[in-house]
Amino acid sequence: MILVTGGAGYIGSHVVKQLLLQDQEIIVLDNLSTGFMHTIDALQEIKEFKFIDLDLKKFDRVEELFKIYNIKIVIHFAAFSQVGESIEEPLKYYMNNTVNTTNLVKCASVNGVSKFIFSSTAATYGEPDFTKTLKTMIDEKFDTKPINPYGMSKLMSENIIKDVANVCDTFKYVIFRYFNVAGADVSYINNDLSPIIGECHNPETHLIPLVLKTALNKRKSITIFGDDYDTYDGTCIRDYIHVEDLADAHIKAIDYLDYNESDIFNCGYGHGYSVKEIVESVKGVTEIDFQVIQGERRIGDPSILVSDNNKIKEKMNWIPKYDDLAFIVKSAYEWEKTVI
Repeated sequence: MILVTGGAGYIGSHVVKQLLLQDQEIIVLDNLSTGFMHTIDALQEIKEFKFIDLDLKKFDRVEELFKIYNIKIVIHFAAFSQVGESIEEPLKYYMNNTVNTTNLVKCASVNGVSKFIFSSTAATYGEPDFTKTLKTMIDEKFDTKPINPYGMSKLMSENIIKDVANVCDTFKYVIFRYFNVAGADVSYINNDLSPIIGECHNPETHLIPLVLKTALNKRKSITIFGDDYDTYDGTCIRDYIHVEDLADAHIKAIDYLDYNESDIFNCGYGHGYSVKEIVESVKGVTEIDFQVIQGERRIGDPSILVSDNNKIKEKMNWIPKYDDLAFIVKSAYEWEKTVI
């Protein structure tokens, strides 16, 4: 039995979809604070599964789950993830992301869970210092120096998972550090993309859905923050990974742990796109023009954040299927058109 926490959220729901298509027996736990019941309903159409509306801070009830069900694998997504909010409300992030994860790890490790797959973030790297290396991409050996409580809450959780695995021989983990996740479910009707799940945050902070909302007249304009960065077009460059490829990495991690030791992997494509390129891609895919405002730099935005993904490709034999910006934008666009 596989327990998926945060399975009503953006990334978690795409992993749930792939597990259901493999006919896996799963339990989905979510408190619906940032996830959606309509996502669960859509997933139930693929295959029925047990859904539990539960907050991880209910320690006694979380413990009960492991006593009632024969859970052998945990895939843990449930967390708050807004950097700005984490700065304003740090305790909210440490309690939810770190304390609740600590209890989940405790319950898992003492109740026979053998595989723990954790959703972490490239925010654990903070602002990488490339002056100390010839590298221009971030690999898993880079120093972890988070610059906000969100990144720190995830790094602390990583360390807790690693420490428990060091003293519990039967408990193994894979930790994924995500870069910029984008796109939506790749489902087709009559050969046309027709996503049943996708990205939906309130408030929305991610660039691609924000630009798409502007194209669809849900926003008046999109602002590019800074055009004087040391990049080829002056705007920030980020590594965008399609959510279906990211979900596939989690599925591969389950089998990986059968024959390999615990490990940490970056999840990205190993190349980036600038903010201007994202805006132009949206205009090209949608064939809609919209207002773009040039704004000032935001504090703390690094010029370039791109993953070195050689480790996951070599060790896990992970082969991305959707490494194409136009396709990422297209899938997100088809989903965004369904969002009220």
